[in-house]
Amino acid sequence: MSEFKIDGDLPPQLLTREEDIERASRSLKAMSHPLRLKILCTLGDREVSVQDIVESVGTSQSNISQHLAILRDKGILASRKDANRVFYRVGDARTLRLIGMMQEVFCQKG
Repeated sequence: MSEFKIDGDLPPQLLTREEDIERASRSLKAMSHPLRLKILCTLGDREVSVQDIVESVGTSQSNISQHLAILRDKGILASRKDANRVFYRVGDARTLRLIGMMQEVFCQKG
C-alpha cells in the first residue's frame, strides 16, 4: 500500500474538487438505502418495468415507487412511459461501474 501524506500532497485518484465531492456525496447518499441499492442491482444495464422491479425486489409497489422517485430525482435513474407502464434504467454508466466495484469488494464469489 502507498503511504498517505498529510502535507497536502494528495494522490491523484482522490476527490479534491468541491463540486466532485458534493456530486459523489449526493449519489452515494441516494444509493445508501439497502432497498435502493437492491433496485439498482436489479436494473443493472437493462431497462425494467416497475412491475418487474416489484416482483424482483419483493416489496410493495408503493414502497418501490417511493424509492424509484428518490433515485430519479437525484439523476441516478431515467424513466420512460409506454402506454400505462413505466420503465426505469440506470441513467449514467458511472453508476453501473460503481455498482460493479461494490459487488467486487463486498460480494462473495461462488
